[in-house]
Amino acid sequence: MTKFLVSEENTTGYRLEDILLTIRADILKRCEKVVDDHRPEALHVMQNNMKILGMLTECINLATDSSNVLTKAFGPSRSGAGGQPRIGKP
Repeated sequence: MTKFLVSEENTTGYRLEDILLTIRADILKRCEKVVDDHRPEALHVMQNNMKILGMLTECINLATDSSNVLTKAFGPSRSGAGGQPRIGKP
């Protein structure tokens, strides 16, 4: 059973891209509090966060692409309504 992602067992789960978008928004909000702190530690943390944000954006794009491929090939997902997965084993 998945904890966060929508599946047959977790019909109230989320799409991967939606979770990643929420995480990215949270990181951006946290960065707002650090942006004017020029101590070396804060700059280091901000630099790490910028790298993470770039990676998250790439992941969001990949997850969105996968969803688009599946929707184009098999129609909208019905997993959230208890339907069969579009690919893979049920």
